[in-house]
Amino acid sequence: MNDDVKKKLSIGLGVVLLVACFLLLGITRLAHFGNKTLAKEPAKLDSMITNEHGSTTMDKVIKTDDEWRKQLTEEQFRVTRQKGTERAFTGQYWDSREKGIYTCVNCGAELFSSVQKFDSGCGWPSYWAPIDEKKVELRPDSSFGMVRTEVVCARCGAHLGHVFDDGPQPTGERYCINSVSLNFYKK
Repeated sequence: MNDDVKKKLSIGLGVVLLVACFLLLGITRLAHFGNKTLAKEPAKLDSMITNEHGSTTMDKVIKTDDEWRKQLTEEQFRVTRQKGTERAFTGQYWDSREKGIYTCVNCGAELFSSVQKFDSGCGWPSYWAPIDEKKVELRPDSSFGMVRTEVVCARCGAHLGHVFDDGPQPTGERYCINSVSLNFYKK
């Protein structure tokens, strides 16, 4: 076999291995996403209602874009309703060490606690877990050519940020959340 053929085979093999790695990464992330969401029961949030069958369900908050625009600042609307991201190291809570509860800026659902907050160095508030996994939903996000897991408020669907598998124990997760999607209440 001549050197030119060997070089082409080597490049071809490298491309195949690269594609296989990307496929494996995507399957792993989807499996992670599936394990987190498919087994969930209906969320028990701060505000509950009883349906005609006598079972308790989540009091969903559903509004039009115009209604959200009247309630939110332009930046809050861009991030929470249009899946935007605030710039790193600019949000008011990324380095906060105060004790309290972080709520959804859209609907007021209690989402994160300062007890689970940690300094990840990424420039956004980071938590190793939400207050209750039923208060957030995890959704696959393949925007910008990346495979990530989006975090949204289970009550109103507000985009909060993303969750990654590089956090501290006991969960090993890092919920990387936009400050502008949260309100904070001292406790």
